[in-house]
Amino acid sequence: MGQAQPPRRGTSAKTGRRTAWVLVALAIVSINLRPAITTIAGTMGQLQAGFGLDAHLLPLLGALPVLAFGVSAPCGPWLARRLGTGRAVAAALLTLAAALLVRVLVPGLLLPGTFLAGASIMTASVLVPQIVKANRGTGWWTGLCTMGFGLGAALGAGLVQPLQQAFGGSLAWALAVWAVPALLGAALIRRAGQTARRPDGTGETGGPASGAVLQETTTAGVATRETGTIPLRKQRTAWAVTAFFGLQAMLYFAVTSWLAVFLVSKGQTAADAAGLLAWFSVAGLPASLLAPVLAGRRAVLKVMAPGLGLLVAAALIGVLTAPVALQFLMVGLLGIVQSAGFGLGMALVVIRSAGPESAGSLSAMSQGLGFALASLGPLGAGFLHEWSGGWDVPFWVLAAEAVLLAMAGFLAVRGPAVSVAAAEMEHLGEPAVVGR
Repeated sequence: MGQAQPPRRGTSAKTGRRTAWVLVALAIVSINLRPAITTIAGTMGQLQAGFGLDAHLLPLLGALPVLAFGVSAPCGPWLARRLGTGRAVAAALLTLAAALLVRVLVPGLLLPGTFLAGASIMTASVLVPQIVKANRGTGWWTGLCTMGFGLGAALGAGLVQPLQQAFGGSLAWALAVWAVPALLGAALIRRAGQTARRPDGTGETGGPASGAVLQETTTAGVATRETGTIPLRKQRTAWAVTAFFGLQAMLYFAVTSWLAVFLVSKGQTAADAAGLLAWFSVAGLPASLLAPVLAGRRAVLKVMAPGLGLLVAAALIGVLTAPVALQFLMVGLLGIVQSAGFGLGMALVVIRSAGPESAGSLSAMSQGLGFALASLGPLGAGFLHEWSGGWDVPFWVLAAEAVLLAMAGFLAVRGPAVSVAAAEMEHLGEPAVVGR
């Protein structure tokens, strides 16, 4: 009497299955959060003929998803408070599927449909770190998600041309077919939410839910806020993480929007340029998986955060100056360091937050403001190309930005953890969750 009861037979197996569902769902969700962008980037030269889009609107089209990211970041936490995290992500993916269909099948809606797709992507994206934090996910969790982003980007860029051929030359259907995996992701994340908890808030064993936590991860923490905590906007670590995320995103979207056009100007065919854009994403997949894991080691993190910025600068200059024969190598190296930067940016949200609520708030801030900053990447690179009549100036400016990324990384890994909830303040001195 009074002794703890042993766990029921099979409880660990059930918890493992719930966790597996959440991991699979997160992976599929992550894969869906880039093809809407890279499919357009990979077919930029065909949009005028295919949809009658004015050539002067191409830079705007490249920037629209990122502008939508900046505007819609608060939608994720807002929806999660009302629907639960799983339902919020599912709703975002359903909206994404609708946007992918509407923008290419309804005349005149390419621009607004692309904006809606970007808003849907951001609504789901900001909730990914919160789910990871709520499940006490290791660096492998974050790495799996960031690798999913990269895989989705590669699939979008690499398959759009073969899909166009499979659909008899129809660019519209080659772009619209990406609504199918979005619907699959919505179904899986919804199912993962159902298996994580019962409606009464208990786990499958009848006690408090343990293991995978998905459906209710954002509602409880709101009530614990107290006026004694420091607002997010006054926490320097939050601003440093936001700057790091924004600068790496600006570089990513500038590169993915214009790399294919740059490569064609260097003598590559349109098909080869699209293939190299896909290679840019594929080459970075291992780095996007491993960067969050390595970031869990404090000694590595202090070197990695500033060091990646300098490596990105060097890789950009390499792509600019390399001959056509070496572009496969240089684009691959750029993909590796760029993807590692994105993986680290996502990991910092988890590592530098004190708990799930803080992770959600920091994710919304870093991705919202960060992507608003990132929207200047495609526009700025396009403007500098038009103004200078070449690619030297855009690439050197992007390299200088990468140096700023190194400075932001240096600051992001120093200082106190970010906390917006009084209940999380007691954990500020604990080591990072990622990489444990």
